[in-house]
Amino acid sequence: MFVDQVKIYVKGGDGGDGMVAFRREKYVPKGGPAGGDGGKGADVIFEVDEGLRTLMDFRYQRHFKAPRGENGMPKNRHGKNARDLIVKVPPGTVVTDLETKQVIADLTTHGQRAVIAKGGRGGRGNTRFATPANPAPELSEKGEPGQEREVMLELKILADAGLVGFPSVGKSTLLSVVTAAKPKIADYHFTTLAPNLGVVETEDGRSFVLADLPGLIEGAHSGAGLGHQFLRHIERTRVIVHVIDMSAMEGRDPYEDYVTINKELEEYNLRLMERPQIIVANKMDMPGAAENLEKFMEKFQDDYPVFPVSALTKQGLKEVLFAIADTVEKTPEFPLIHVEEGEEINRVLYKHAPDKKEFVITREPDGSFVLSGDAIERLFKMTDFSRDESVRRFARQLRGMGVDEALRERGAKDGDTVKLLGYEFEFIE
Repeated sequence: MFVDQVKIYVKGGDGGDGMVAFRREKYVPKGGPAGGDGGKGADVIFEVDEGLRTLMDFRYQRHFKAPRGENGMPKNRHGKNARDLIVKVPPGTVVTDLETKQVIADLTTHGQRAVIAKGGRGGRGNTRFATPANPAPELSEKGEPGQEREVMLELKILADAGLVGFPSVGKSTLLSVVTAAKPKIADYHFTTLAPNLGVVETEDGRSFVLADLPGLIEGAHSGAGLGHQFLRHIERTRVIVHVIDMSAMEGRDPYEDYVTINKELEEYNLRLMERPQIIVANKMDMPGAAENLEKFMEKFQDDYPVFPVSALTKQGLKEVLFAIADTVEKTPEFPLIHVEEGEEINRVLYKHAPDKKEFVITREPDGSFVLSGDAIERLFKMTDFSRDESVRRFARQLRGMGVDEALRERGAKDGDTVKLLGYEFEFIE
């Protein structure tokens, strides 16, 4: 089964907790704090493995949670950093954040890596909080939570040339004749439900990867037929090999087929029309094909080469393969993320983005106040509430963020309930 799109959940490892400890060696009076820091949580890293061809593995495992860092230890020993979680993906995988819709990574070459979810830093031990005013603090931090996000993985196959055209025009037959690939071939529409790849070797020793892609129909750009399922794969190809049924066995006009398919490519992505095309007039062994080719050439205005062939009898295939190989050699790759190499160093893109609020206050029907927000929730998770000194520090941090003042403005009074991540606190003036 060919899987080319899947949603998964990833979470970086939490940082290890810092420790509260003191030196207690013999003959070392007033030894002072000796609690070590926690280790860093592991990152979730995607790595390209050229041995993979589909996203099938992600159908069975959709959650990837990296390990947390080791906790700090006595005698100022730091916890061990967690080992990163490496997830293998096939070449051609595009990773998109489902919430922001931004492309996180475009993974194309073997061994290429991208950090998808960062691990949290380790919490600080009490040694870090020692000051002249408080030389022996009973204060430490818990580890920072790791980044978590839902992402969409899309596989856009890596082929030098892609066969496009209406269903049943002979794309699969053509691929089976010129490569060792064995695609399903039958006399009904949409026989090919997933892309098939084959390596073509020309008589002069050159080679390229050819993809037989599912058949297009009118309205494919908006999802009709196999729609986007097909079109996402053509984005990677350098050369479009446009196969047309010149026998008109289906009752369609070959030139209208040509115009319709190109319109679908343009509607889906304007940049697809920048790619060179090679027109393959197929089924020339059938009755009436020669007359249809003459009519086609009368209407044909574009500057693309047209090759009359018969995939069944192998007539004209040698010339087509040479033309595809020549075009592939002189056509550069079309990157999906249009940033020239090194360009990001010299260019800065300024975007208007509203300031992220550190916290948000809402009310519940029972009159209690609810605090939420990434910054305040992270602060809460990193506080050790088993120690009074940590609790007092948390209260000072909230006051410094302006939470107390904001609650008063919302009408909070002495004794009111304030909730944060399911925990309840009492507001005290």
